[in-house]
Amino acid sequence: MALSQSDLIRLLESLRSSDGIELIRAIAERMVQELIEAEATVQIGAEWNEHTPSRTTVRNGHREKVLTTLAGDLDLEIPKVRTGSFFPSLLERRRRIDQALYAVIMEAYVHGVSTRSVDDLVKALGGDSGISKSEVSRICGALDEPLTAFRTRPLDHVRFPYVYLDATYCKARVNHQIVSQAVVVATGITEDGGREVLGLMVGDSESEAFWKEFLRSLRERGLSGVRLVITDQHSGLVAAVHKVMLGAAWQRCRVHFLRNVFGVIDRDSGEMVAATIRTIFTQPTADLVRTQLDTVADMLGTQFPKVKAMLLDAKEDLTAFADFPPRHWKKIQSTNPLERINREIKRRTDVVQVFPNPPALERLVTAVLSEMHDEWIAFPRRYLPEGSMDKLYPERPESVPALPNTPNTPTS
Repeated sequence: MALSQSDLIRLLESLRSSDGIELIRAIAERMVQELIEAEATVQIGAEWNEHTPSRTTVRNGHREKVLTTLAGDLDLEIPKVRTGSFFPSLLERRRRIDQALYAVIMEAYVHGVSTRSVDDLVKALGGDSGISKSEVSRICGALDEPLTAFRTRPLDHVRFPYVYLDATYCKARVNHQIVSQAVVVATGITEDGGREVLGLMVGDSESEAFWKEFLRSLRERGLSGVRLVITDQHSGLVAAVHKVMLGAAWQRCRVHFLRNVFGVIDRDSGEMVAATIRTIFTQPTADLVRTQLDTVADMLGTQFPKVKAMLLDAKEDLTAFADFPPRHWKKIQSTNPLERINREIKRRTDVVQVFPNPPALERLVTAVLSEMHDEWIAFPRRYLPEGSMDKLYPERPESVPALPNTPNTPTS
């Protein structure tokens, strides 16, 4: 569409009054607009108010479109047509500049960058108008498909003898109120000694019903071969483990147990009591582990009767690890491996502070865990030593398919 005389005069006046950067932006805006109009004319088969045998439809106004470029934001108008649709190829959403910009925004989101910081980042990239919260959410919605696939992937490719469960809390808006949301996470050690993220779920609280739903979802996805579940003593979690993870023993995290002990003794005695209790977990055999617990309970009982009662009540749960290979003991006595993961989740989510809704929180946490999982798989490093896992599954029927790096023969 050719410029009229009045259009040329207005453009010339605007260019005269502009500085260098604004001049480049104005020229770019005009050029892109003309290219859009020319492409629309080709598709329609006629100019404005032109009647030709090749006309396929008619124009029906315009809709506004802001194009972010290195020259600044260009305010464009996209022609609308009465039948069919038109979108200029010049602004195709898959063009490289959009891909790069969206990738930066999504990467920033995954790394816990706040919306305000993302807005500043977009401006630095040439987007003078920045980006709104709704636009960030729309762009990050593109992450949902791969993250959902990760969160719901099958777990039947290998057995997981050890499973760790724990929760952390983050803030999100629910029904126009800011509330705490429980983020529960499960990781597992495979039968060949590797590590994997098993799953996560976001909910209102760590109730027994919520934990049962989560554990059943892991079972439905194929989680099998579980010999020991390591958790803290949260009542809802423990009840769910006993009801859903049938056939698996339960190990009470010794670190959480010590924290509970500190709550019933004076601060000055804390280090002495902790050092004494730790001797339980350094014994070389299962019998000596349980004997040492009784000895420690008697030693501390005179001065700290509550600690003695706590030790004797928790004896079976604190020493469940002793029924497994000694080379595994240090790694299965506590939820420390999962605590480190939770700290990383908090580091990322603390930047956002309050999530707009629980799905947004779930999206970011899933992205963080997916990133960790990929690192564990891409750079395999045995979490438990090779050759120490065979004792967990002494029976291996001939009918069982061969697993990666393992022979398909019974273990003697």
